[in-house]
Amino acid sequence: MGIVNRTPDSFYDNGATWDQQHALARVEQAIHDGADIIDIGGVKAGAGDPVDAAEEARRTVGFIAAVRERHPSTVISIDTWRSSVAREACAAGADLINDAWGGYDPEMINVAAEFDAAVVCTHTGGLEPRTDRFTASYDDVVADAIAATTRLADRALAAGVAAESIIIDPAHDFGKTTLHSLEITRRLDELVATGWPVLVSVSNKDFLGETLDLPTDRRIPATLAATAICAFQGAQIHRVHQVAEVRQVVDFVASVRGEREPSTIIRGLG
Repeated sequence: MGIVNRTPDSFYDNGATWDQQHALARVEQAIHDGADIIDIGGVKAGAGDPVDAAEEARRTVGFIAAVRERHPSTVISIDTWRSSVAREACAAGADLINDAWGGYDPEMINVAAEFDAAVVCTHTGGLEPRTDRFTASYDDVVADAIAATTRLADRALAAGVAAESIIIDPAHDFGKTTLHSLEITRRLDELVATGWPVLVSVSNKDFLGETLDLPTDRRIPATLAATAICAFQGAQIHRVHQVAEVRQVVDFVASVRGEREPSTIIRGLG
């Protein structure tokens, strides 16, 4: 899942794809590099300037229509917590709703059912959208993530979303300390064991920076390490900035797991 931020203030690229032509170029590059899904968002996840629903839709809906026209077979995801924006995005061609704030808008699941779209059920510890400052405390963060995401998944199923279209996401850093995110990474197989496909979004996140004392622009090796750990435990979708590098990681892990044949096998054969 390649990230395309239609924002002027995203934490990683600082608005590199704010301009539509740059954003379209990013989509082309991500697909070329091996992205199966393009995730389009119009609001910075963390604290920042207010963005109302109308502005969020203005940033994303027309762009989604443009991407759909250029890439009819690519899966398009809308990253939003607002059902009104998700509805417009799905009407414009989005296939998946990446509800990064865990059902904050209770209508979101109904939108997914209405458009026969996939939906991501996310664990955020009950935080309101764009909450940056918090005190996170859990008796068992993995158990809490499993309970919250599977509860949302069951709601989606009951609302009419197809079982194969429901995804769960433990949401590294969202409502979590660095220790929580490390534990989620270490025990990701427990989320995989629920039977729902697991999405992880570890790309260049703060828990990597705090663990290794690294600024945002020096977290790629840690991103790849965390990705490999999650992939080996069974994560199926990886939301990332560095598509080509992560594609190599997940393909290699799939080969180690026996799920993918090596591209070439000649060494030691004669």
